[in-house]
Amino acid sequence: MISLQIIAVGKLKDAWMREGCAEYCKRLGMWSSVSVVEVEEYRLPDHPSPAQIAECVEKEGERILAKLPKGACTVAMCIEGKTMSSEQLAAYLQKTAVDGVSTFALVIGGSYGLSERVKASASLRLSMSPMTFPHQLARVMLLEQLYRALSINANAKYHK
Repeated sequence: MISLQIIAVGKLKDAWMREGCAEYCKRLGMWSSVSVVEVEEYRLPDHPSPAQIAECVEKEGERILAKLPKGACTVAMCIEGKTMSSEQLAAYLQKTAVDGVSTFALVIGGSYGLSERVKASASLRLSMSPMTFPHQLARVMLLEQLYRALSINANAKYHK
């Protein structure tokens, strides 16, 4: 059984997002252990300067790096990452697990993205789409795609 750890900046504010994440975490429990680790969001003024944004990204990056499990396959969710179909993600997870890695850490940055140090620590930079999504919605979308990928690998009926 693989272990999935979602490391995300900030707390989910909307009840429907929390409920969606809880539902997919429950479903994922058939094939994996799953946990969500929320790291504290760095507070910025209403109109931050580029230097303040850079500091924010670095501080959040330090918090993320401190939470990465040792020996995990780290996947950095970032817009410039590789795009994959659901089938390709399923194959990646399966191949990596067969190669001996049982823990995956999937990282979602804050609203200004991920630090270069976090991206450099990743085995894979993954993009959900060239479109921009709120980082909180990305958590629900990522959990759904992980559920779909594990369903594909289990030959379950969820994926069509």
